[in-house]
Amino acid sequence: MSLALDKFLAEFKRVASVIVDSYFVVDSERRIVDFNRAFFAMMPRQVARGLRGRRCYEVIEFNICATKCIAQQCWTDNRHVRLDEISGAVLGGPEGATMRFILSAVPITDEHGVAVGALEIQRNVTDEADVQMKYQDILEREAQERQRLANQVRIRTKELLETNQLLLKTQKELLDYKKGLIV
Repeated sequence: MSLALDKFLAEFKRVASVIVDSYFVVDSERRIVDFNRAFFAMMPRQVARGLRGRRCYEVIEFNICATKCIAQQCWTDNRHVRLDEISGAVLGGPEGATMRFILSAVPITDEHGVAVGALEIQRNVTDEADVQMKYQDILEREAQERQRLANQVRIRTKELLETNQLLLKTQKELLDYKKGLIV
């Protein structure tokens, strides 16, 4: 581990407790060098025990890891990067259990501006995304039901108008009969 990364970790530890989301710190080889309790708690016990030194993509696989690694993006652009609604799965987690995250990464650089690591924060928004999807489903079902009811109202209105026309015709015939115009 580099001196700059050690210095960052020492300073970061003083304020790290205010971060409630899970986070980890990787070196320039994407090996996990530090993490918080929330990140540890996301992992199955057998994975959590061996986090330090493992590559981040070996532990948690996001749908961007292979092509658009957030750490690589922040190193390339030398700036903070935030990505919304990223799908991911925890190594050793329940089969097919996909989670949704908001990811944020900031480069850790040495005194010459060379990237020596990155701090990545993961906000698990799986529950919120599920609620949002259910809400969208409810809205779609309600829109379909409104359309169905509107169609029913149109059909019944048409039937009512036809019945009203028939009634008016029958009343006219009855009136004509009473006047003796029709035998």
